[in-house]
Amino acid sequence: MPDLTEEQQDRLDAAAFRRLLSHLDNNKDVQNIDLMILADFCRNCLGDWYGEAAKEAGIDMSKDEARARVYGMPYSEWKANHQQPASPEQLAAFKARADK
Repeated sequence: MPDLTEEQQDRLDAAAFRRLLSHLDNNKDVQNIDLMILADFCRNCLGDWYGEAAKEAGIDMSKDEARARVYGMPYSEWKANHQQPASPEQLAAFKARADK
């Protein structure tokens, strides 16, 4: 890996994060439970991490505000428009992962 300044690394990290958000936005059919089963994180986790980073930077940000950054809209709106009920198979896979 090339030697990067902290500023360069921050710019690249931010660009990769924005691309991840765009990818998730373009794939709303991928449900949070699917992400949790496969990767042990979801959009809510990203929002929570974003909010924690804001707090560490001394920025007052609510959980809803942080999640809206990830979802591109209020979570309640995303949930109403895009979240599907978990299937029995998804719930079983989620439980199996949690039991590990």
